[in-house]
Amino acid sequence: MGEERTIVAGMAKDYRPEEIVGKNIVVVVNLKPTKLMGVESHGMLLAADTETGLTLVGFDREPKTGSRVR
Repeated sequence: MGEERTIVAGMAKDYRPEEIVGKNIVVVVNLKPTKLMGVESHGMLLAADTETGLTLVGFDREPKTGSRVR
């Protein structure tokens, strides 16, 4: 993204904050801000269900910051 945003995601039972710091994950940012759990969210993390919980959608190579997902 190249910028800092507040993104609210219901994934606390699957990830601790320090587990996602520094990871390259897919984030959708062209959404209208919305309030979730009392906090305004400015994007959405992409994740998929697994048998043991959520897994974040990421990259197998380092993407260019701000790259479009296609």
